[in-house]
Amino acid sequence: MRRQAPHPPEADSSAAAERRQALHPPEADSSAAAECRRHFKWLQLPQISFLLSLHPQMNQSLPSYRKIWDISLPIILSLVAQNVVNVTDTAFLGRVGEVELGASALAGLFYVSLFMLGFGFGIGAQILIARRNGEQNYREIGSITDNSLYFLTFLGLILFLIIRFFSPYMLRPIIASDAVYRASLDFLQYRIYGLFFAYANVLLRSFYIGTTNTRVLTYNAVIMAVVNVFLDYAMIFGHFGFPAMGIKGAAIASVIAEMVSAVYFFIYTFRRVNLHHFNLFRFGRMDLKVVQSTLKVSIFVMLQYFLSLASWFVFFMIIEKMGERPLAISNIIRSAYIVLMIPVFAFGSTTNSLVSNVIGQGKPEFVIPVIKRVALMNFILIGSIILISAFIPHLLISIYTSDPELINMTVRPFYVVMSALFLFSFSSIMFNGVSGTANTQTALLIETITIVLYLAATWLLAVRLKLSIELVWTSEYVYGLVLSLLSFYYLKSGKWRKKVI
Repeated sequence: MRRQAPHPPEADSSAAAERRQALHPPEADSSAAAECRRHFKWLQLPQISFLLSLHPQMNQSLPSYRKIWDISLPIILSLVAQNVVNVTDTAFLGRVGEVELGASALAGLFYVSLFMLGFGFGIGAQILIARRNGEQNYREIGSITDNSLYFLTFLGLILFLIIRFFSPYMLRPIIASDAVYRASLDFLQYRIYGLFFAYANVLLRSFYIGTTNTRVLTYNAVIMAVVNVFLDYAMIFGHFGFPAMGIKGAAIASVIAEMVSAVYFFIYTFRRVNLHHFNLFRFGRMDLKVVQSTLKVSIFVMLQYFLSLASWFVFFMIIEKMGERPLAISNIIRSAYIVLMIPVFAFGSTTNSLVSNVIGQGKPEFVIPVIKRVALMNFILIGSIILISAFIPHLLISIYTSDPELINMTVRPFYVVMSALFLFSFSSIMFNGVSGTANTQTALLIETITIVLYLAATWLLAVRLKLSIELVWTSEYVYGLVLSLLSFYYLKSGKWRKKVI
């Protein structure tokens, strides 16, 4: 998942030695607390030293804090760049109008909910790639990757046809505002073309994270962000010879940015990766057995991610019943929330991959210690971000809109989300630990129970009790708390040790 593009050694014996050296650094400090303090000198805070002093000593073979950080940092940077796309769309459309702002949230979530089916398949493939990487069964990685590409292309075609021809019938019954409905259709009819490129990006991201070579993710995401920002500005407002297309321009810009990103990913992979070592991109006939084995892990992740994003869509459907202003506020909050959760997502991906890797090495006893280490690092980083953000809410919100009244009305929900983020930073790491054990059916069950209770709380607060928008957003506490408790219970039970893939 990191450091540099994989250039595997020629002999398997040297490859194994190199992997062992990467995961088990010989210079590892005897004290895990001392090691973490050394790598986080930039966080010279007394409370952090106290937290580290509580951390138990770890076996020398456990992935070090430096290793975890080296894997996570490129993912964080790539997610920052990718979220520039989300922030740019929201910020620019917030200056076009509240209808466009609300429609981009609804249509965008609708698109992303379907995209998450493919993303979930990619996460399942990532779990298998990481497991084979831990086993040093490198040639099997190529077979998983190639057959996953075939499957994702087919899935993308099916979803494209559904959205292209049936989205009006799907959106009309659930969107009350005629203006928001029309703008949502305008966005979706163009945005759906990006699905094929997005799925290609998903697959290569899974390959690089699963093999713990993640540096390319940063380069790729920066390219995509730069292209999107430029085209957003040009196409939404009509600059550099482009017509002013508003919400349609935002959709087209995102599609082109994803296309450029996919092209770069493939060029980089063909030029920098030892394709023979991984048996990668042979493009033979589809092996249904490989697809089936991948689906056994992926199907539950696909449903989990679909349900997770679909719950956001339902959440916004509930908010839309409150009016266009609460919908605009919630879209700003959602965009800011996702940006601030970037470290959580990155460390979650790291947890997922490292847990699968250490199990592949035959060391299941390291699973809980790995999760603890990642959770501690995540808490330190996300806590610092939240503390800084809490002092500048107006500045952050003004990125999305120049309306003073809308900014002031968004501050209270912003603080609610900031406090919920503390809880989510722990729940996400534990939940990704469950997924990393390949017990994806259990992860789906945990997510389903959590989402049902979360949406029930949202409906109760917004529809039944008709409370203010900031109180409706307290339903995030329900999500984080339930996810934490269920994930913790399952990991503590040790039932995941019986899973074989």
